[in-house]
Amino acid sequence: MSTKRVIFSVLAGAAFASLLSADDASISRGKYLVDEVSRCGFCHTPAAADGQPDAAKYLKGGVVNLQPIQAGASAWHKTAPDITSTSRLWQRYGDAGVVKFLETGAWPNGGKADPPMPAYKLSHDDAQAVVDYLHSLK
Repeated sequence: MSTKRVIFSVLAGAAFASLLSADDASISRGKYLVDEVSRCGFCHTPAAADGQPDAAKYLKGGVVNLQPIQAGASAWHKTAPDITSTSRLWQRYGDAGVVKFLETGAWPNGGKADPPMPAYKLSHDDAQAVVDYLHSLK
């Protein structure tokens, strides 16, 4: 093998490894944001019989165990939708729409999530990390 081919192979391998670690870093960041910061599973994962989150249905939608403090709160949802990458939300809005929602608090059609869902305004990188993480779940 020529020296040029060896150098190219090494550089290409290093670039590919860098891409993989960037993806892994984004997925790890997304997991942290979903599980530790936003605590998405609290509402979006149903409870098992023992009251603990059902790991087999992680982020597949669930009953919201929160109530508004003041009576008469409008549009308060009693359930939270499936937010996995195979859900109807993803089919409707796609990756770009989910990123936009996480960045702006609004869907591409201008609609917003009703309470108790907070209007997150993540940076683009953090929103993309959440999307990357949700795609990594199978």
